[in-house]
Amino acid sequence: MQNINSRQQLKASYLYRRYGSWAVVTGASSGIGREMALRLAESGLNLVLVARSKQVLEQMAVDWRDRYAIEVKVLAVDLAIASGTKIIVEVTQDLDIGLLVAAAGFGTAGAFIELPIETEMEMLNVNCRSLLELTWHFGRRFAKRGNGGIVLMSSIVGFQGAPFAAHYAATKAYVQTLAEALYVELAPMGIDVIASAPGPTNSGFASRAGMKLGMALNPEDVAQATLNALGKKPTILPGFISKLLTYSLAFLPRWARVQIMGGVMRDMTKHQKG
Repeated sequence: MQNINSRQQLKASYLYRRYGSWAVVTGASSGIGREMALRLAESGLNLVLVARSKQVLEQMAVDWRDRYAIEVKVLAVDLAIASGTKIIVEVTQDLDIGLLVAAAGFGTAGAFIELPIETEMEMLNVNCRSLLELTWHFGRRFAKRGNGGIVLMSSIVGFQGAPFAAHYAATKAYVQTLAEALYVELAPMGIDVIASAPGPTNSGFASRAGMKLGMALNPEDVAQATLNALGKKPTILPGFISKLLTYSLAFLPRWARVQIMGGVMRDMTKHQKG
């Protein structure tokens, strides 16, 4: 039996009516991706959950099948390698997918030339290449069906360079500009596109990036705000912190924003020696 109140049911009916019965969520095992998937499950959408953590995904699938009476397929794939997106395409070819949430991603922090190039290439593949392939593939499918939705995870660091997170910020700038353009380009085909650009968020991201967070958003707040804004605007800045950090820099010249962001990132980065 679904454990959702009448207000959630109203939102649920809209998501189901607008995007149909199936959604793909990458990065679904934790953080924002998990919270996105949970809200779609509450909305009655069947799910294809994608992440590397098979055991975590399978437990989610068991829980949500019973709780929300939905179908859940689990794909334990690594989007850092090309075969990952191919598996998603193959497994979903016979499903009526109407929504793509591309939440998989990770970051690094520190002096650019001191970071392992192998890790940076892996990040490029996850944050950009796999996102590009999935957006292109499902965008074409949505165009044929006459409607659909695409959620791409950007970041407030994607609006200018961010020293000490230089490459991560560059990958998010790629996502941001892609989403902004596709919001306009795909709208006549009935396809909603949004870039979600949160600020620091309490998830597994910070520990992997080697950063310490002060004020931070909760993944559930980012997920809810993003789904609420889908189809209404090209970019959402979830939460007060995201808006504060973005709007406070908006009227400064770009070079000044880069300098300020560099100071912020330097303070957030854990410099460990030895």
